[in-house]
Amino acid sequence: MSETLSIETICRQAKAAAGLLAHVPTLQKNAALQKIADQLWSERDEILAANAADVSAARAAGISEAMLDRLTLNESRLQNIITDLRHVTELADPVGDLLEEKVLPNGLVLRKQRVPMGVLAVIYEARPNVTVDVAGLALKSGNCVILRGGSETIRSNRALCAAIQRGLQGTQIPAAAIQLISDTDRALVLELLQMDKYVDMVIPRGGAGLHTFCRENSRIPVITGGMGICHLFVDESADQERSIEVIRNAKIQRPSVCNALDTVLVHQSIAAEFLPRLVERLAADRVTFRAEPAALALLNGKNSAVVQPAGPEDFDTEWLSLVLGLKVVPGVEEAVQHIAQHSTAHSDGILTEATENAAYFVEQVDSAAVYVNASTRFTDGAQMGLGAEIAVSTQRLHARGPMGLNELTTYKWIIRGSYSVRP
Repeated sequence: MSETLSIETICRQAKAAAGLLAHVPTLQKNAALQKIADQLWSERDEILAANAADVSAARAAGISEAMLDRLTLNESRLQNIITDLRHVTELADPVGDLLEEKVLPNGLVLRKQRVPMGVLAVIYEARPNVTVDVAGLALKSGNCVILRGGSETIRSNRALCAAIQRGLQGTQIPAAAIQLISDTDRALVLELLQMDKYVDMVIPRGGAGLHTFCRENSRIPVITGGMGICHLFVDESADQERSIEVIRNAKIQRPSVCNALDTVLVHQSIAAEFLPRLVERLAADRVTFRAEPAALALLNGKNSAVVQPAGPEDFDTEWLSLVLGLKVVPGVEEAVQHIAQHSTAHSDGILTEATENAAYFVEQVDSAAVYVNASTRFTDGAQMGLGAEIAVSTQRLHARGPMGLNELTTYKWIIRGSYSVRP
């Protein structure tokens, strides 16, 4: 197992495996993924026992209930993870896709064709499902991956990765295509980030601290994302009843994820009517609120147990819980200005019946996903028809938004001539 190997050895093995994996046909990749799925299920008792030990240790360490929920596996959850892995075999293989073709006046034929990225390093926290999700997407797109999970999931990840590697036995894909750094020493993350000779892209999946650390210390290109301070602006023309249901879905459907709603901006002409209705509806779901002065004044002490004055950092906070910021704005221009100042460029939207306001909002808001009359919870690979995702990018380094199989590839130019020489 890779825990006995140095970081450089792990990276060197991944680079060598990437050269082989890039040329494995789709049918063989799909067969390997099915074998991995079978192996994970056959080793479910060992995997769940390892996870139970992780959960017990995490609970003893005082980890929050939300984190414990992310960490916990049971037979049903493991079955869902395996089902998702099998679904990857049904997705179109992007490797070899022709992106562009043209013939130049000098007779050269140019083809722009998708190829695997190479070696990915994915650094993540207390989500054992990521181990399987990333492995499946990496293999299908022809990439090798080096996994470095959090210490909270170390036993689970060891068991999962061991099953994955055993599943690869007898296939055309070397076991070194999927490797785990199972030593929890944080110094090894810094060492990994220096391996630009072997690793082609780093994908951190965790909080702001992890993303900042990777950006500041990596010699390898880093895809940042996964942190969302998400907004919905309720325009004066919006259908208020339906807007409340969209906001409710964006906030409570799964509050601990990056595309959950953090702030509602409300047009001042409807705020006196809309805000009390919104607070009453969401308070029944145990949502609490942080209201700036204008919103607080309009609520006029109603539901004071759940509405508190917004603090100076509240509109720059990714809540990841049942907390929602409230602010009154004069119009769409001011809503856009607030989003520009406080958003992390993840998912932001407008609720409106005014075509011109929707067009202005879409044009002006520079986020990876911009919504009109829809919940921010749709920023998800499966929901957006990509089949699956490895992360959500909030930057411009070749990919923005959910990163599916296509986003795990780059391209090369193929130029064909007739013994052509440049004049």
